[in-house]
Order: sequence, then C-alpha cells, then structure tokens
Amino acid sequence: MATIAPSSAPLTARWATLMWLLAVGAGVAESVVGAVHAVADGISVPGLVAQLAVRVLVYGGLFVVIDRYFRHGVPWSRYLLAGLLGTVGLASLLYEPITWLQANNLTAIPWSPTFLLTALLRTLHLTTLLTALTLTLHPATIRWFHR
Repeated sequence: MATIAPSSAPLTARWATLMWLLAVGAGVAESVVGAVHAVADGISVPGLVAQLAVRVLVYGGLFVVIDRYFRHGVPWSRYLLAGLLGTVGLASLLYEPITWLQANNLTAIPWSPTFLLTALLRTLHLTTLLTALTLTLHPATIRWFHR
C-alpha cells in the first residue's frame, strides 16, 4: 500500500519558521539583559521574578507553537503568530522607544554598553519579527498552509 508523504514546506515557510524562532530568541535575550540591568539598578527581586515567570510562559508557549505547529503547517498557528505577534508583539516592541523619544531628544541617549546591547537586540527582534510576518503572509506560505 502506498502512502502519501506530506508536502515539503516552501522556502518561504521554512524561512518564516526560522525568523519566528529568531524573534523569540531575541526576545529572550532582551529579557535577560533587561533583568540583569534591573538587578544592578536595585529592583525588587520578587517583582522581577514574577515578570520573568510570565515571560518564560509566553516565550515557551510561542516556541512550542512555532516548532510543533507552525513548522508543520497547522493553519491556526499561522493566524495566531501573525495576529498576536504581528499586532500586540509589534506594538509592545515599538511602545517603549516611541514613548522615550516623546519625552526626550536624541542628545539624551545613554550610550552605555547596556543601552547599545539592548538597542542591538531590539533591532534584531523587530527585524526578525517583521521578516517572519512578511514571509508568513507570502502567497507560497499561505498556499502551503491551505493544502
């Protein structure tokens, strides 16, 4: 008896998967840098632990969705990632820099190693998120999810 193998994901879907995973990884790295900086600034440890616990749940859940469902072409995962990360995730990444710029000008940028690392990670996070979103909405990826 012949079996039909599932179709191989198009290049756009494979790259979208990689970009979603890199976006989650950049978010994790950004959270770690933020936590280290917060501890150095003397933030209350119980409050920080609570924030980190929420982030672990969110990032862990996203990793599972990307790896177990999106990568295999499960349609709801595409809607979840594009809808949730493409809106709420993008807004959360842009909110802090925009509000900071409204309250300050560019001469007030603290050019510390922590700032530079955070800016680099935020840029990577934004770039990978936007690339993943674009690839997720590519016609070849959409066709593959609707097979």
